Amino acid sequence: MQHIPRLLQSLGLMGGLLAALPCAHAQEIGSVDTAFQWVGPNHKIVIEAFDDPKIDGVTCYVSRSRTGGVKGGLGLAEDTSDASLACRQTGPINIKEKFKDGEEVFTERRSLVFKKMRVVRFLDQPRNTLVYLVYSDKLIEGSPKNSLSAVAMMPWGDKPAKMAP
Repeated sequence: MQHIPRLLQSLGLMGGLLAALPCAHAQEIGSVDTAFQWVGPNHKIVIEAFDDPKIDGVTCYVSRSRTGGVKGGLGLAEDTSDASLACRQTGPINIKEKFKDGEEVFTERRSLVFKKMRVVRFLDQPRNTLVYLVYSDKLIEGSPKNSLSAVAMMPWGDKPAKMAP
């Protein structure tokens, strides 16, 4: 039993290191309750927004489930892999620095250790379009649940999209 506090402390340190990675941070826009829980918070669908850290003028909106109850309130519950994604041009597009296809833009923990929701970005250069994919993974096994959104890079007012960093 003495090992449990050390394990939790180690997991907290790992989480802190992962949180320091250069990814976007989401802002909660709102939520709706989906199931009442007698003890702890209710189950919810949460809507969050984040701006692409390397591309000005693109905002992505993610809806996802959040498990409530005692485990959810303590941060010990494993949330489902369900997520939906919608990315939009919200201003003049400016690619600030080069990026690789499949580069992670946003990540969020979905269980205590093994599962994460990830948003990655691709450039479809022939169509002048940014493509964003949200999916959930597990260290042990992957999940086929995913959602996709595409943003055509269009002029904004009198400003053309800036492609070169």
